[in-house]
Amino acid sequence: MPLFIVDANFFIQSHRITYPLDIAKGFWEKVKNIAESGKIISIDKVKNEIYNNEDALKNWIDSNLPLEFFKSTETTDILSHYSKIVNWANSKSSFYLPKAITEFLDLNCADAWLCSYALSLNEDCCVITQEKSEPNRKSKIKIPEVCNAFNIHYKNIIEMFRELGETF
Repeated sequence: MPLFIVDANFFIQSHRITYPLDIAKGFWEKVKNIAESGKIISIDKVKNEIYNNEDALKNWIDSNLPLEFFKSTETTDILSHYSKIVNWANSKSSFYLPKAITEFLDLNCADAWLCSYALSLNEDCCVITQEKSEPNRKSKIKIPEVCNAFNIHYKNIIEMFRELGETF
């Protein structure tokens, strides 16, 4: 079973759109349980994106996720993989608009770091994102395009729950 590394939209879209905290309590209890079991993790950059808002989601994360859930990206190995992703993005300058590359490589944006973290692992892993592949889109670099370029597995939330055999 792979380790699942979740994107910020795993939390943000779930909370704001699909599974509001006050209604879909079973979903959030399941997230808590699989986080405590170590089947899902995320990174510090995702936490920073979520913590840009003082809201119920931030409070839920503070109260429910293990302290070690958000892994540091400040390691030599991750930085080495990050540089590969930076080089890849910059090599696509004839396709992507300059703004797309700049936004993707913004040090506060978690997407490139999330893929770098996945690349740094010497184990089976899978990035969980609600982003969909749009290989012809020039205005935004999507996580699935990076995953495809670097042979990183990715799935959406429901596909992850199915692979885990979990229901809520």
